[in-house]
Amino acid sequence: PGIGVTAGVVGAGAGAAEPQALRPRARTTTAADGVRRSGIARVSDTGRWPRSARSRCMRHAGGMGLFDSILGRKAPARPDLDQLFALPSAGITLEVELDFRATGTGSVAFRAPEGRAFADVRADVQALLDADGGPKVELEVDAFGYTWLVVRTDPPDLAALVTDLHAVNSTLQDSGFGPTLLCSLAAFVDPDGRRLGLVYLFKQGTFYPFAPAVGPGTTLDGAAVQRRDNLLEIQVRDLLRSDLRVEPETSRWFAVWGAPGL
Repeated sequence: PGIGVTAGVVGAGAGAAEPQALRPRARTTTAADGVRRSGIARVSDTGRWPRSARSRCMRHAGGMGLFDSILGRKAPARPDLDQLFALPSAGITLEVELDFRATGTGSVAFRAPEGRAFADVRADVQALLDADGGPKVELEVDAFGYTWLVVRTDPPDLAALVTDLHAVNSTLQDSGFGPTLLCSLAAFVDPDGRRLGLVYLFKQGTFYPFAPAVGPGTTLDGAAVQRRDNLLEIQVRDLLRSDLRVEPETSRWFAVWGAPGL
């Protein structure tokens, strides 16, 4: 197979034509040959792999597309909610070094599904938490349309609060709300009344500090001017590097104005 015989005239006066030496017929190696030899599957006449072959390639690539794997792109890591359990250690550092104490208020932010009434979402979320023996939560909606699930401990107990936040995140993630989860927050305050939030980014698996402050003057509608205490945020970042996985990209340090507890 793959060998052809070509007849031709040898030269003038030869008197008769005779077969030339046998020679391989030129072949063009195609992608189908490579795939066929690899044992994955035969490329169909349409130029596409059968569905079973595509599925196997997706599994070999970790759920990513074949070209993503070839180009070195990495699949997004599954959120590591256990990072939340590092907060009590960070809380001790904040109390010792900066005199910030946990307020006992924590919250989880998510985007409510479109078209769902607020009361329906609240009932569904609380039913999910009740089914898993989770904590009681309050639902609040901020000025930007994000929904916050608020958990409180009285007296303030950061370790217990973190356990509740982890339960809320896990329950929502396992129930299909994972793509809508944005962040979790634990609130702190110092003797001067300065507020500080340690924000956990759900998709990044990292923390950053958010320190809201009141600026001089008022806005056109008479509200206090909102600003951030950037110096405090940088100080807290440097202080907690050994306690938390701090988000290195400050462009991801989003302002969470109006978050519960802040």
